[in-house]
Amino acid sequence: MITVRVPKELKEEMMRVNVNWPEYIRKAIKEEIRRIKRLEASKEIDRIREKTKYGLFDSVKSIREDREK
Repeated sequence: MITVRVPKELKEEMMRVNVNWPEYIRKAIKEEIRRIKRLEASKEIDRIREKTKYGLFDSVKSIREDREK
């Protein structure tokens, strides 16, 4: 359970609109978690790509080696 304090004026405005605030907040939290995970995955992919700079991997050589087996 999470408790959030909002100013009285904001709470009054929230009461005037027809929004399921707990559901809205749950969705916002889930989306933020997804966004952060995507960002972390992107950084990890970039880190892995740095290890395979152009020129270090020769696809033709690799294919020939596989065919010779």
